[in-house]
Amino acid sequence: MREYMFMALVAAAMTYLLVPLVRRFAIRIGAMPEVRDRDVHTTPTPRLGGLAMYGGLVLGLLVASQLPKTGEALGQDKTVIALIAAGALITLTGFLDDWWGMDAFIKLGGQIAAAGVLVYFDLRLTYIPLPQSWGGSTGLDYTLSTVITIMVVVVTINAVNFVDGLDGLAAGIVGIAAVATWTYSIFLDQVVDGNRINATAAITAVLIGMCLGFLPHNFHPAKIFMGDTGAMLIGLVLASSLVTVTPVDPSTIEGINKFPAILPLLLPVAVMVLPLTDLITAVVRRTSWGMSPFAPDRGHLHHRLLDIGHSHRRTVLIMYAWTSLFAFGLVGMSVVTVPVILFPVVILLALGVLVLMALPRWRGRGGAHAATRKDQPDDDDGPATGPMPPIRGDTPVVRQPPPPVQQRTSSEDTAVIPVFPGRS
Repeated sequence: MREYMFMALVAAAMTYLLVPLVRRFAIRIGAMPEVRDRDVHTTPTPRLGGLAMYGGLVLGLLVASQLPKTGEALGQDKTVIALIAAGALITLTGFLDDWWGMDAFIKLGGQIAAAGVLVYFDLRLTYIPLPQSWGGSTGLDYTLSTVITIMVVVVTINAVNFVDGLDGLAAGIVGIAAVATWTYSIFLDQVVDGNRINATAAITAVLIGMCLGFLPHNFHPAKIFMGDTGAMLIGLVLASSLVTVTPVDPSTIEGINKFPAILPLLLPVAVMVLPLTDLITAVVRRTSWGMSPFAPDRGHLHHRLLDIGHSHRRTVLIMYAWTSLFAFGLVGMSVVTVPVILFPVVILLALGVLVLMALPRWRGRGGAHAATRKDQPDDDDGPATGPMPPIRGDTPVVRQPPPPVQQRTSSEDTAVIPVFPGRS
């Protein structure tokens, strides 16, 4: 336990200390784009925070590799080399995208390449665990294992990238998911004698540290954004932990629950349910409008919560709460005896409430002022108000009448001269 805490603290300290240096670097090279229509923040903010997070990842893994218990586990599978190499590739991809901009398909190619690096170092799914009543665990040949692993990694990377829309949101959600995965791996470590479980605990401990070290700089109002550099990096690390959490032999965890074999399949769903829901709804929404699935818009879950009338910080905290409910709900069910049907029922009910909350007809008076959030200071006292031009796709805002014109007479003629603010 102390080893995991130590490596998390090392990763957090390195990330926290590097952020100010990275911020100055981002400003110097101009990685601070102008505010866009779909953005929530009001002033240009530097990106590239993921560079600091990568520094935390490298140092955390190197320290972990020197510790007695986790060092042996990480060394056998070359996990440290795999994550440092794949992390470097995905960080470079995100850096170029944040700085210069990049075509979506080129960025997808970088994600696939980074996932391929993990597979090259044998960090991949080797089988799909299933209950005996379903035919037992299904082994995967190298080709199928490679394809499925790359799919899992790419989907996780994009899900985290899609949810990164508010200050502190992605770092907090991934941090919560990492804590849940770490807790589950610790439970498994008590009954499974396999190094992959120790590796999972080490990876998630470092990921927790990366997120904790970055959040003080990124929570609203953010001084720096992680950008695609950070979002894709923490998505990659989270995906690698979900790959390694699959136990070597499902029969060895029969003491945990009635459905131990499928827990490795349920855990990724639980910790990723919010980002995955946002990803799926975004793809469906954009394709139904005839747009590219990668085309940006302002229809994400966090945008809809803002439209309801929640403040910036409250929206982030609500999504933290939902992520905690899903992730720790499954971990809790993994240590008590509950029917397997209970898990999907709870998930469906919770998702139903979340979707209903985001529907336009549930919006209150705050919905009419949703467009003002990107231009008004945000606090926890409630929704911002004030007249602003409507943003496409949101509820139109009623404009205030223009200022009355002033008249000036000269002799018998009357000249109407409009007075514009700021002009004489």
